[in-house]
Amino acid sequence: MERSNHTVTEFILLGFTTDPVMQLVLFVVFLGVYSVTVVGNTTLIKLISNDSRLPTPMYLFTGNLSVLDLWYSSVYTPKILMTCISEDKSISSAGCVAQLFFSAALAYSECYLLAAMAYDRYVAMSKPLLYAQAMSGKLCLCLVIYSYTGGFVNSIILSSNTFTLGFCADNVIDEFFCDVPPLVNLACDVKESYQAVLYFLLVSNIIAPTVLILASYLFIIAAILRIRSTQGHLKAFSTCSSHLVSVTLYYGSILYIYSPPSSSYSLERDKMVSTFHTVLCPMLNPMIYSLRNKDIRETIKKTLPVHIIQSLN
Repeated sequence: MERSNHTVTEFILLGFTTDPVMQLVLFVVFLGVYSVTVVGNTTLIKLISNDSRLPTPMYLFTGNLSVLDLWYSSVYTPKILMTCISEDKSISSAGCVAQLFFSAALAYSECYLLAAMAYDRYVAMSKPLLYAQAMSGKLCLCLVIYSYTGGFVNSIILSSNTFTLGFCADNVIDEFFCDVPPLVNLACDVKESYQAVLYFLLVSNIIAPTVLILASYLFIIAAILRIRSTQGHLKAFSTCSSHLVSVTLYYGSILYIYSPPSSSYSLERDKMVSTFHTVLCPMLNPMIYSLRNKDIRETIKKTLPVHIIQSLN
């Protein structure tokens, strides 16, 4: 039966479950995760901005990654918390547009920023003596600005094209946030031009940065193999390990969900995969970068009260 075009003023987010007990459990879990995310990223941003010993390109990128993660998590989690404790599961059409726009803009920006961080690690490993000249403050600032600009411009393209689709009477989204796959599933007709836009955004925002990151790490591995001492190998791997872990967690879930063409989108996919890159990664990144970085650990120790430092030791 052909579905008719219909003006949708609001969408219904089914979320994770309809069981009241499980909703309460999920509320507590997500509130805890969000609290850790806010505290962790805010602390890392403050440490990097206040410590004069940490103005290097790596920390500039890490600080901006925390800004993105803090903002990114705030796009999703407050709405998740509301749907867990409220019987009203609706989100207005304008709210859905805003959520899709900011989630895509921040996700794309993070993809670009992670690629810039991979290039920074490549320069640090392959050209250590020329690192300061190669990664000048001006270049680093340009890379950060490009990451944000590219992310938001591409998100405008995605959002404007997605919400020109004709939605049918069914307005139920089998997800916990407004995302492209479930919205496409509600569309009466998906034109080839829109499919082309999705492929363009996939290539430019996900595939291209992924290729750049992989190429950077191939050169990094080649540089590490030229190091003769075992201690040098360990130090080199330690320098790159934080970024590599962050990239693997983030891109793994992103590619799993968004790589297939829209015709094969399945709304039955495990929602935990979506939760991983939207909620868990922003919480884990500050831990990954602080625990694996000696300078940040030392800065944390200097800012903690003496009795806490003594207890940790």
